[in-house]
Amino acid sequence: MSNAVVIEEVGGPEVLQYRAVDTPAPGPGEVRISQAAVGLNYIDVYHRTGLYPVPGFPAVIGMEGAGVVEEAGPGVEAFKPGDRVAYAMVLGGYAEKRVIPADRLVRLPDDIELEQAAGMMLQGMTVQYLVRRTYRVQPGDVVLFHAAAGGVGLIACQWLNHLGATVIGTVGSEAKGELARGHGCHHTINYRTEDFAERVRELTDGRGVDVVYDSIGKDTFNGSLDCLRRLGMMVSFGSASGPVPPFEPNLLAQKGSLFLTRPTLKDYIAASEDLQRTAGELFDMVRSGAVKIEINQRYPLSEAQRAHQDLEARKTTGSAILLP
Repeated sequence: MSNAVVIEEVGGPEVLQYRAVDTPAPGPGEVRISQAAVGLNYIDVYHRTGLYPVPGFPAVIGMEGAGVVEEAGPGVEAFKPGDRVAYAMVLGGYAEKRVIPADRLVRLPDDIELEQAAGMMLQGMTVQYLVRRTYRVQPGDVVLFHAAAGGVGLIACQWLNHLGATVIGTVGSEAKGELARGHGCHHTINYRTEDFAERVRELTDGRGVDVVYDSIGKDTFNGSLDCLRRLGMMVSFGSASGPVPPFEPNLLAQKGSLFLTRPTLKDYIAASEDLQRTAGELFDMVRSGAVKIEINQRYPLSEAQRAHQDLEARKTTGSAILLP
């Protein structure tokens, strides 16, 4: 037995129940890990509320973590007890111990700490695919990144700055603006007091940006399209304010023959070799110092309800983790 956070139904933070659960032995191709830390991400809210359905109830949510291998199942040769590992995009993270397919694990370099890994795997690999694969950012590109002071945002600001892009970020307060600017964001826009689309046009002398990375969804979608140059790329990768309503595709033509994509990390790391390559590039960026991972919030796993309340109230900045 070990402890986990379980949901029996969808709903608010109150449906998160901390209790003892059975931890099975690993089957063929699986390992059991003892988790040192678990990442807190907005996708966890989507699972809890039912926006992204879980396979069934009871369910353990959570999509990333880091820990130490306790036992390897039959046929597993890549990992052995004592190995330090991390993962992302595998449901079941809110637990002290868990069983996971071995091909979804990444071995941690000695100089990457377990807590650091738990706070960066999902967010950091998301940034990697966004800026290196979905739209491959080049020196001189002008980028708009929403929620620039969030976990993904702070990593993205640093990575984009390293690539030689001009970074415009939206934030919800002056304090968050200062935080984003301290991480490589060249211009910040407080969406509570400014029209971000109008401000972007001012900052770009009317041209618009090359790409918008938008994890907000419903509240920012139309404004984001107005920020793009002709033939610009709209990357809608989240729905923090709710899903984007249906719209007429001809709108993209009217606004300058725009490109639109709705990617997800799961598809970019579906193949084991892509997972290893994506994680490897993230580790290289962190180890070089180009990207710093800052864990700004730590919660006991037993206080997952409070963590979700803070996340939805936009009280968190940078990365946040749950500690079993």
